[in-house]
Amino acid sequence: MILVTGGTGFIGRFLIRQLVAMGKPVRTLLRPSPDTPKLPRGMSVDVALCSLTDERSLRAAMKGIDVIYHLAGTERKGSRADLNGVDVEGTQILSQVAAQAGVERLIYLSHIGADRASAYPVFKAKALAEGHIIRSGINYTIFRSSIIFGPNDQFTTSIAQLIRKAPGIFLLPGDGKTLLQPIWIEDLVTCLAGVLDDSAFINQIISIGGIEYYSFRQVVELVMGIIGIRRRFFSISPVYLRWFTLFIEPMFRFFPISIFWLDYLASNRTCPLDSLPRLFGLMPARLSQRLDYLKP
Repeated sequence: MILVTGGTGFIGRFLIRQLVAMGKPVRTLLRPSPDTPKLPRGMSVDVALCSLTDERSLRAAMKGIDVIYHLAGTERKGSRADLNGVDVEGTQILSQVAAQAGVERLIYLSHIGADRASAYPVFKAKALAEGHIIRSGINYTIFRSSIIFGPNDQFTTSIAQLIRKAPGIFLLPGDGKTLLQPIWIEDLVTCLAGVLDDSAFINQIISIGGIEYYSFRQVVELVMGIIGIRRRFFSISPVYLRWFTLFIEPMFRFFPISIFWLDYLASNRTCPLDSLPRLFGLMPARLSQRLDYLKP
């Protein structure tokens, strides 16, 4: 059986659907919460209720588990996120309990740019989490992914929301030339599922991205064209934009962007363009051909 953490999130729901379609039995980990979980509909999935830091409940949740897909994280919560408690310590406990429980493999989704010395909290947290997994002794596969896009994502959907809310202008961090390599959500989960029965990916760190490089400004222009709304670009220092976001984000529970969203744009998020064809024999979808989900 396969255990998926973060199974109710954007990526987790797509991955569970893919695994169930492959005939794999799936259990997803749900942390205790007053909110109603957004479980994938129309499919049979076991549920284990516990947090990543509850060792006793984790051991029970791992009964009969062979493989873990670890997708859980708190970066979507922005200034309310507990990166150290959940992303770092939670991953440490999860990987240790998995090794003790005899789980055969842990597959982890990280970010291109993960670095213990990074000045950006998300990238530092991802690198620390990677280190805990590697040192746990469990067989692992770590994916470092570029920006992921798809219905209800935190990238293109957030950009579209900002464009619609903007009063005639769009605040562009710096010159907007940061390079991104967007990867389609279904291509990502195909890769995640594709390593399941392939021993060649055991104890490997893999960087993946789409088939094209885009500057952030080009992405915003594409989204403007899809939703039919034009805004004038106004360049602003990333430092000032970060301060502005820190000020305004706590006022709105569902504000489209967060301080970590801005961190994604701090440096180029790219890898070789042939990563998916070379490693998985997969021709990635193009960003410009997959944005219909943004149309009104």
